[in-house]
Formats: sequence, C-alpha cells, structure tokens
Amino acid sequence: MVKAFSRRTALITGTGITAGLALPGLATATPADDVRFTLGAETLDGGEQITSLTLSTARFGPIDPASLTPTTFSVHVKATSPIDTGGQDIGYDLDRPVTAARLDRGNIVLDLSYAEGRTGGGTLGYVNSKGRNVRLDLVYTITQNAPVRRHGRPVTFTGFSQGRLANPEVDAFTYHVSGSGMKYRLYSPAPRRGRRPLVVWLHGGGEGASLPDGYYDNETTLRANRGALGFATREAQAIWESAYVVAPQSTAAWMDDGPRFAPLIREIVRDVVRAHPVDPARVHVAGCSNGGYMSLKMTTVYPGTFASSVPICGVVAGRKAGDPPLIPDGELTAIGTPTWLIASRDDDTVDPLANSVHAHDLIPRAELTLYDHVVWNGHQFPGHWSWIYAARNDPSAHGTHLWQWMARQHRRVGGG
Repeated sequence: MVKAFSRRTALITGTGITAGLALPGLATATPADDVRFTLGAETLDGGEQITSLTLSTARFGPIDPASLTPTTFSVHVKATSPIDTGGQDIGYDLDRPVTAARLDRGNIVLDLSYAEGRTGGGTLGYVNSKGRNVRLDLVYTITQNAPVRRHGRPVTFTGFSQGRLANPEVDAFTYHVSGSGMKYRLYSPAPRRGRRPLVVWLHGGGEGASLPDGYYDNETTLRANRGALGFATREAQAIWESAYVVAPQSTAAWMDDGPRFAPLIREIVRDVVRAHPVDPARVHVAGCSNGGYMSLKMTTVYPGTFASSVPICGVVAGRKAGDPPLIPDGELTAIGTPTWLIASRDDDTVDPLANSVHAHDLIPRAELTLYDHVVWNGHQFPGHWSWIYAARNDPSAHGTHLWQWMARQHRRVGGG
C-alpha cells in the first residue's frame, strides 16, 4: 500500500519551476539529484507543439516500468510573450494531460495530449499588432503524484529542472548569418558523391523578424509550419537524391521591399553554393504568402538563376484596390523559370483569382493546383494555408507530383 504524501517541495531553477514530493520512510533523491527534463516538440501542419517531456532519470538506475502510469506525474505550463503585445494575451496557463508514462533508455518520458489547433501545446504566439509569430517563453512544472519503483523500493524525486527544447527536425537546420546580416537556417544532407540540388524556402509574413522589439530569432520559419521541413524529410530527400534546404528570415515582410530583399537572398544562395557541393543548375525557390510573392519576384530579378519556382498563395496584385501591382503583368509574361503555383479557392487572405490564377494565365507554361479547401488528416485549416499541401507533396499534374517535378528541373545552360 502506498502511503499518502505528507509534504510538497518547490524550487525555482533557471526559467523553470521544479516540483517534487517527499514521502516519510521512502527513498528520496537529494537536492543535488533534481531531475532535469527536456521539452520534446514536433512541428505540426498548424505549428509546433510540445508533445512530450523527457526526464533524465537514467543515472538513478533501473526503474520498474510497471510503476509508471499516466497519473504518476502531473504537468502544468505557463506561456508568456517575449515582447510587448500591446495588451493582447497570446499566452496560456493550464494543465497538460499526460497520456502515457514510459521508459526510453532509462529516462522517463511523459507523453502529452496534443492535436492540431489545440490551445496549450503551441510554442508560438501570433501578435496581431505586429503581424508576427514569436516563440513563447514556456515554464513547465512537473509534480510527482506517486512514487516510482527502483530495485523494488519506492522512490520520489526532490525536484525537476526545465531544460532545452528539442525538435529533431528543427535542430537538423544549422544557424547562419550572411555578410549583409540576413539570418538563415540550413539543412545539410548526409555526405555523398556529386553535387546536390538546393531548395530555397521563403517564409510567410508572420515568420519575419520584429526588429523594433529586438526580436530576430531565426527559428520561427521552421516552427510555424512544415514549409522548409517538408523538403528535409526522408521522403523528400529520397526523391531529390539528397538536397540542401535553406530558409532565410527577413527583417520585414518580403512584400514591403522585394527589390531590396532579392539581392540579399541571392547572396545567401551564393554563400551556400560556394561553401557546399551544390549544383548551380539545380537551385529551386519556393515560398508561401509573402514568400510566394518573393519566390516569383526572385525569378523576375534573376531570370537565369533558378531551376524552378513554386509560389504558394502568393501575391502579385496591389495590396488594395487602386494600388499598382506588386509584380506587373509584363514581368509575369517574361518569366522563363518553370513555375508551379498553388492556392485554395477559399483563401480569404489573398484572393486566389486575382493573384495565383492571374499569374498562371500570364506565366508561360506555368502549372497551377487550385484546391477547394485546405484539409489534411481530417482537420480543416484556414484557406490561406495551402502551403500544407506543398509540404506534403500533394499537388500533382500530368501524373507527376510536385517534388518529383521540381527535382527534374535544371536551369538552362548560360543562365545568370
């Protein structure tokens, strides 16, 4: 019979609160033995969520897995904004249900309940006044409700200390800064002979920096959606026969000053080509929303650079009625880069008819995939989020899917 817990201890350690329980007469770790835990994350189609906590318990010796249940530990989280939101509450403060407690190489893993669109698991918050996603400050609290057993003896830990955020897909991209100061993340495939393709992913408006707040994290583009991550998956890499993926982060919306940003992106491409075994004839550009505009803009400014362009829910028309187009019709008709446009008919952020369909009608030999809605794994997303389909290699034309089509494209010899 397990005795009732008689006292509860709480310690403040770094950015996290550690909480433990002490049982009279039972084995208890000393304060020096507080358990550090890692936040395990996964980037879903609707953004990154914390899906598990891994407690570093292997050093305490073998724990009986039968002593672990979903109620052995409780988890609470408080999320706050790292910047001034102007009064908007983008955080949360709630309990995270534990769906399972298990062992992984001696460490206790707490699996958490999560799902697309569920409040409480996300690592990002959207600040309306700034039009930006920011990475939330997360403070996780673990409470031990029952002892675990080691060598037949019940054990309770004195406390828990929050450690790093681990997302293997995001962590596979390395941090870089170009000579002009633009930050970017780079995925490098496993070494092999020969030169590889390079995919340039240009994020949407919400994933840029917020310089007035000193916020330039260079991570949001990998945490907000699977745009760049999709090209680094095992499935994509098999199709591409290994490809580099680069994700620049803008200091403002690409649409604010496309002509100024274009050479900064080109500089990053040249840096990657010089530093890695990249085939200059197989450099591809893709992007969503603001990045959809910018992927088209890159092919008008540098017509001989890219092997293909994939603008997703991009903008070519003026921002409002009466404004001049961001990309004039004459520039669209002059595009020679193989182009595949993607959008959804129910997009209420960027009019697909005035933008994607209009561009498709003017760009020579362009492909267009126009969905009715954005639905994946039974969940309906906002119509603007058609990049989800590109990140899953869903678009197809003439019997060929998007990634296979891109991988077959080569820049014409003599292009600049």
